[in-house]
Amino acid sequence: MCASPEFTPLDDVDRAIIQLLQRDARHKTAVDIAEAVGVTDGTVRNRIADLEERGIIEGYVPVVDYEQAGYQLEIQFTCSAPIVDREALAREALQIEGVVEVTELMAGRENVEIMGVAPRNDDVTRIAKELDQLGMQIENEELIRHRYIRPFDHFGTEVVSDDESGTYET
Repeated sequence: MCASPEFTPLDDVDRAIIQLLQRDARHKTAVDIAEAVGVTDGTVRNRIADLEERGIIEGYVPVVDYEQAGYQLEIQFTCSAPIVDREALAREALQIEGVVEVTELMAGRENVEIMGVAPRNDDVTRIAKELDQLGMQIENEELIRHRYIRPFDHFGTEVVSDDESGTYET
């Protein structure tokens, strides 16, 4: 990684805060985090604000069980996009109703992965047609049985001793 002039490395407190927020940002208060890290809650609030301002923390996103929410079909589309258009097409794909995640890959072919959710087969077909109309070539379309998600857990593990794994199944 090439450091930019304004790059400031994360210290133990920053890493511990990130670790705890990744595990459960919804229920961890600044006071909870402060107690776990050994700093004041004011320090935690200031550090979180700084991490957000620096773009290290970009947002807080819930892990949704789409099936429980009425979207029984989770689909993974593997697509190819021309390299020069890949980023623009990926961003456009994210605007399609039912598309919840788009990943650009550093590859010549099969360089965009798109995850969609839908309540019915007709909606899956609609998503596929809209991807095709954008200029994405769908190479593969797979129905997802389960996804297992966990945050990168090496932030602050030497500072925070918490047994929560933060692993989710959807």
